[in-house]
Amino acid sequence: MSESELERRRRRTVSWVVALSAITLAFDGYDLVIYGAVLPILLADSSQLGPLDPAHAGTLGSYALVGVLVGALVAGSLGDWIGRRKIMLINLAWFSLCMGATAMTTSVSAFAVGRFATGIGVGALVATVGPLVAEFAPAGRGNRYNAIVYSGVPVGGVLASLVTIFLEDAVGWRGLFWIGVLPIVLVVPVAVAKLPESVKWLQARGRDGRARAVAHRIGLPLVSEEAVPAGGNSVGFAALASRSFAWPTLVLGTMSFAGLLLTYGLNTWLPKIMSDNGYGKSYSLTFLLVLNLGAVVGGLFASGWADRVGAKSVVVVTFLVAALSLALFPLKLPFVALLGIIALAGIGTIGTQVLIYGMVSNYYPTRARAAGVAWCAGFGRLGGIAGPVIGGFLVGAGAGGTTAFYVFAVVAVLAALATSLVPPPPERAGPLVGAAAPVPA
Repeated sequence: MSESELERRRRRTVSWVVALSAITLAFDGYDLVIYGAVLPILLADSSQLGPLDPAHAGTLGSYALVGVLVGALVAGSLGDWIGRRKIMLINLAWFSLCMGATAMTTSVSAFAVGRFATGIGVGALVATVGPLVAEFAPAGRGNRYNAIVYSGVPVGGVLASLVTIFLEDAVGWRGLFWIGVLPIVLVVPVAVAKLPESVKWLQARGRDGRARAVAHRIGLPLVSEEAVPAGGNSVGFAALASRSFAWPTLVLGTMSFAGLLLTYGLNTWLPKIMSDNGYGKSYSLTFLLVLNLGAVVGGLFASGWADRVGAKSVVVVTFLVAALSLALFPLKLPFVALLGIIALAGIGTIGTQVLIYGMVSNYYPTRARAAGVAWCAGFGRLGGIAGPVIGGFLVGAGAGGTTAFYVFAVVAVLAALATSLVPPPPERAGPLVGAAAPVPA
């Protein structure tokens, strides 16, 4: 086979992996934002699910995140052992079915169960696509490719905002959840046909014959990992507990905790806080739209910067951008200036979390990559649980949005400090720039 044909196959394969992974995570973003979008309806109309107050609504929003924690940790346990592809296909279908089940609930308790079950699928997907993309990304582009994929989350948020603005009156909140069933119809069949298993993972598991066959079919070269891996030959979570990875794993998890606290806190409560400050429903949904658009555009720009100078320094900067923008929220700014501040907040919160996933995906070796991303996604979702609960507590206590924004700004500053403590990867010298270069067989 000619070099040009191999190159065409390689590009086609990487394009399918990136596209399918981004589409998958768009439904994570859709699920995240749609709860915040329908929350005012559930709070105002007890005939939908039953009586619901702000504090209980914040807790209810956290049930999905508990599910994400469970799903991420399970996927991390299995992903480094059974592969990325199987986990992704199973959980795409699971997510779809659970979104449909949630749309049919008629009580707060049943809705909570539906949110928890949906979260399991979301967590498994978030923990799987990062390792998959990192193992297909061209050399020196690991952060950019991960940013493209994880930007699917804010893109899904943008779509959720638009769908809510234009379709909510026609389909109701239940119809908005039924849209989440689309992956099992539109995405799963294509993924079955087009999504390959990671060649790096097959090699890491000693399945060299299968790795060669897949590599030849999709036009990717075989790769070589480091000859003397740090942390011994341990796989998955056992590798994370090794002396080489224990400290960076703790710090990376802390960064993800803060990033998701900010992401979920803002997406859940921004519409309600802005509504309390005198902005109508359409304005509140516009704010969610601007928040997520800022994350998409800013995250992609920052990821290219991260590939050049290292992800660590860029994440420090974007966390500080979050702190500054959140501290400015309570000021009585002109509307256009407020939109600009919200866009910056999107870069500093959701965009930063996108960068963190890319940084983590490229930090660990193949044998521990799924576990490393799962740890950060899972432990991070504890922050995602805390964000809505903190917002609900402050709103319910009458403290208003000002206090919530200042609390979130302090979290962002502390997260920037934590990021500065991340050491270089034990198995690679130099800054966290991207994926290791492939070595032709």
